Amino acid sequence: MPEPSHRRRLLVLGICCMSLLIVSLDNTVLNVALPSMREELDVGVAGMQWTIDAYTLVLASLLMLAGSTADRIGRRKVFVAGLVVFTLGSLLCSLAPNLEALVAFRMVQAVGGSMLNPVAMSIITNTFTDPRERARAIGVWGGVVGISMAAGPLIGGLLVDTVGWRSIFWVNLPVGIAALLLTLRYVPESRAPKPRRPDPVGQLLIIALLGSLTYAIIEAPAAGWTSPLILSFAALAAASLVGLLVYEPRRAEPLIDLRFFHSAPFSGATVIAVCAFAALGGFLFLNTLYLQDVRGLSALHAGLFMLPMAALTFVCAPLSGRLVGSRGPRLPLLVAGVAMAASGVLFAAFGAETSTPLLFTGYVLFGLGFGMVNAPITNTAVSGMPRAQAGVAAAVASTSRQIGQTLGVAVIGAVLAAGAHGSSYEDGFVAASRPAWWIIAGCGLCVLVVGALTSGPWARESALRTADRLREPAEDRTPAHADKGVGPDHLR
Repeated sequence: MPEPSHRRRLLVLGICCMSLLIVSLDNTVLNVALPSMREELDVGVAGMQWTIDAYTLVLASLLMLAGSTADRIGRRKVFVAGLVVFTLGSLLCSLAPNLEALVAFRMVQAVGGSMLNPVAMSIITNTFTDPRERARAIGVWGGVVGISMAAGPLIGGLLVDTVGWRSIFWVNLPVGIAALLLTLRYVPESRAPKPRRPDPVGQLLIIALLGSLTYAIIEAPAAGWTSPLILSFAALAAASLVGLLVYEPRRAEPLIDLRFFHSAPFSGATVIAVCAFAALGGFLFLNTLYLQDVRGLSALHAGLFMLPMAALTFVCAPLSGRLVGSRGPRLPLLVAGVAMAASGVLFAAFGAETSTPLLFTGYVLFGLGFGMVNAPITNTAVSGMPRAQAGVAAAVASTSRQIGQTLGVAVIGAVLAAGAHGSSYEDGFVAASRPAWWIIAGCGLCVLVVGALTSGPWARESALRTADRLREPAEDRTPAHADKGVGPDHLR
């Protein structure tokens, strides 16, 4: 197959970005609608956590399966299936009669979403073969997250205030249908020259690990941290983790190739993704509840309040992509860590919620940090890996993001619920949220430290050694049009 033209590559990038837009827009829109949903469906903090975490949990559980399946049976095929299922799930969510149905339909959405982002990133990786061009494409990809953060609260607030919370899911329908039609027309099919076999045991262990851990964290404030139910789920999570570490290295073609983690940049990108998206999930959850429940703002006005954060993310994401392409991931990661940690400290130590100027300063700092962090995560995850495993490598990075967001909402929500216990929710919110803000500051500090440790010369050497181990001899004999291993240039 001939190399696609520059115009065709940009068109493919645009189509892939449309899938990212509906997935990320869905999360930001939903956060603004949480208070309205809670009132109509008569649920508490745990119920709101499940509307978010049911989606991110299923998404995190299935991303690596979707990535490896796409490499095996065809990336466009899986991408099309994901668009259909996600769009259908959005329609069902808008019709949900109660919390249980909404959570179930969110899980349907997540099944479709799991086939979108990692597969789209794999398509981009195999479309943009030049390292610098790919880094810029990933910067554009990250900029879409900024667009969703900017547009999500505004669109969500406007829809919630005028039509109702159910309308927030309608936004996905026209975008999903348009992306589907364009994909069928313009996106070429591709697959790995040597597809990997399924790993059902590994998949079940991942689902058990993430599901039991999330359940234990969310339900612990109500059931008690030492209750038999919570301890049982915690034990199941620990046993599943041990099972993964013992079982996966014994397989010739595991769902999670633990050799990936011999690369310091890859391991660092995984940890950074978990920390950064845990901070994002907690940040959005806390601020949505504070602005609407404590300050009494409407959904639209709450969205407008958070616009400085979204605007900085939108501006900094493509800038970060260019910096990664020209100077490597170190500088964006250091800036991201400092800015996110400073934002958390501003809320935790100085009560930024109580002062509008400080509140906006905290939003600007967090938007700057989050805008800088996404491109280096993605670029580092796919750099140095054989393109035959591009889907799996991208899926690990996407899974880390979703695990981070799942744990962020679960942990921050649990800390908030525990802190507000026995006091008026509105009156005690600022004090109850202070430990949560320290956790967010700690996540930012982790981004800074891990980013500094895994972006130097030693880390790049470990990535090159890992790439040599992963690149199979058979790949050297594949035809010129097939996926080939990437070279050291991707690590610069």
